[in-house]
Amino acid sequence: MATFVFLFMNDESFREAPKPKLDALYAEIARWSDDLTRRGILKGGFELQPRRTATTVRRVNGTMRVVDGPFLETKEVVGGFAKIEVADIDEAIRIAKEFPGGIEIRRVVEH
Repeated sequence: MATFVFLFMNDESFREAPKPKLDALYAEIARWSDDLTRRGILKGGFELQPRRTATTVRRVNGTMRVVDGPFLETKEVVGGFAKIEVADIDEAIRIAKEFPGGIEIRRVVEH
Protein backbone atom coordinates (compact mmCIF):
# COMPACT_ATOMS: atom_id res chain seq x y z
CA MET A 1 0.00 0.00 0.00
CA ALA A 2 1.08 3.54 -0.71
CA THR A 3 0.24 6.60 1.38
CA PHE A 4 -0.88 9.81 -0.30
CA VAL A 5 -2.08 13.18 0.92
CA PHE A 6 -4.89 14.93 -0.91
CA LEU A 7 -4.60 18.72 -0.72
CA PHE A 8 -8.04 20.18 -1.34
CA MET A 9 -7.50 23.24 -3.52
CA ASN A 10 -10.07 26.03 -3.79
CA ASP A 11 -10.36 29.76 -4.22
CA GLU A 12 -12.52 30.13 -1.09
CA SER A 13 -15.33 31.77 -3.08
CA PHE A 14 -17.46 28.71 -2.34
CA ARG A 15 -17.85 30.08 1.20
CA GLU A 16 -19.98 32.91 -0.22
CA ALA A 17 -22.50 30.55 -1.86
CA PRO A 18 -26.11 30.59 -0.66
CA LYS A 19 -26.65 28.30 2.33
CA PRO A 20 -28.63 25.63 0.40
CA LYS A 21 -25.85 25.34 -2.19
CA LEU A 22 -23.16 25.24 0.51
CA ASP A 23 -25.11 22.60 2.45
CA ALA A 24 -25.43 20.49 -0.71
CA LEU A 25 -21.68 20.75 -1.34
CA TYR A 26 -20.81 19.71 2.22
CA ALA A 27 -23.28 16.81 1.97
CA GLU A 28 -21.55 15.60 -1.20
CA ILE A 29 -18.15 15.84 0.47
CA ALA A 30 -19.48 13.95 3.51
CA ARG A 31 -20.78 11.13 1.29
CA TRP A 32 -17.38 10.95 -0.45
CA SER A 33 -15.40 10.84 2.81
CA ASP A 34 -17.85 8.47 4.53
CA ASP A 35 -17.50 6.02 1.62
CA LEU A 36 -13.68 6.17 1.78
CA THR A 37 -13.78 5.68 5.56
CA ARG A 38 -16.10 2.69 5.24
CA ARG A 39 -13.74 1.15 2.67
CA GLY A 40 -10.72 1.67 4.95
CA ILE A 41 -9.00 4.11 2.55
CA LEU A 42 -9.36 7.44 4.36
CA LYS A 43 -6.98 7.60 7.33
CA GLY A 44 -7.63 11.16 8.49
CA GLY A 45 -7.88 14.74 7.41
CA PHE A 46 -9.29 18.15 8.16
CA GLU A 47 -10.87 21.20 6.60
CA LEU A 48 -8.79 24.31 7.28
CA GLN A 49 -9.93 27.75 8.38
CA PRO A 50 -9.86 30.46 5.65
CA ARG A 51 -6.43 31.72 4.66
CA ARG A 52 -7.09 35.10 6.29
CA THR A 53 -6.64 33.27 9.62
CA ALA A 54 -3.19 31.94 8.67
CA THR A 55 0.03 32.78 10.45
CA THR A 56 3.33 32.20 8.66
CA VAL A 57 6.64 31.60 10.42
CA ARG A 58 9.74 31.74 8.23
CA ARG A 59 13.43 32.43 8.40
CA VAL A 60 14.47 35.67 6.70
CA ASN A 61 18.21 36.47 6.67
CA GLY A 62 18.79 34.16 9.64
CA THR A 63 15.99 35.62 11.75
CA MET A 64 12.64 33.95 12.36
CA ARG A 65 9.74 36.19 11.36
CA VAL A 66 6.07 35.76 12.23
CA VAL A 67 3.65 37.23 9.72
CA ASP A 68 -0.14 37.35 9.80
CA GLY A 69 -1.45 35.76 6.64
CA PRO A 70 -0.62 32.93 4.27
CA PHE A 71 2.84 31.99 3.01
CA LEU A 72 1.89 33.04 -0.53
CA GLU A 73 -0.84 35.31 -1.82
CA THR A 74 -2.47 33.19 -4.51
CA LYS A 75 -5.99 32.74 -5.81
CA GLU A 76 -6.10 29.02 -4.99
CA VAL A 77 -5.28 27.87 -1.48
CA VAL A 78 -5.22 24.60 0.42
CA GLY A 79 -8.64 24.37 2.03
CA GLY A 80 -7.99 21.07 3.75
CA PHE A 81 -6.22 17.76 3.47
CA ALA A 82 -6.78 14.02 3.75
CA LYS A 83 -4.46 11.06 4.20
CA ILE A 84 -5.30 7.95 2.19
CA GLU A 85 -3.76 4.51 1.72
CA VAL A 86 -4.24 2.86 -1.67
CA ALA A 87 -2.38 0.50 -3.98
CA ASP A 88 -0.91 3.14 -6.32
CA ILE A 89 -1.18 6.59 -7.89
CA ASP A 90 -3.77 5.35 -10.39
CA GLU A 91 -6.15 4.43 -7.58
CA ALA A 92 -5.48 7.77 -5.86
CA ILE A 93 -6.36 9.57 -9.09
CA ARG A 94 -9.59 7.58 -9.50
CA ILE A 95 -10.62 8.53 -5.96
CA ALA A 96 -9.66 12.19 -6.44
CA LYS A 97 -11.84 12.39 -9.57
CA GLU A 98 -14.88 11.55 -7.40
CA PHE A 99 -14.34 14.60 -5.17
CA PRO A 100 -16.46 17.69 -5.97
CA GLY A 101 -13.46 20.03 -6.30
CA GLY A 102 -9.78 20.30 -7.08
CA ILE A 103 -7.24 18.04 -5.44
CA GLU A 104 -3.45 18.04 -5.53
CA ILE A 105 -2.16 14.52 -4.87
CA ARG A 106 1.19 14.08 -3.12
CA ARG A 107 2.80 10.79 -2.16
CA VAL A 108 4.16 10.61 1.38
CA VAL A 109 7.90 10.03 1.73
CA GLU A 110 8.52 6.87 3.68
CA HIS A 111 11.92 6.50 5.36
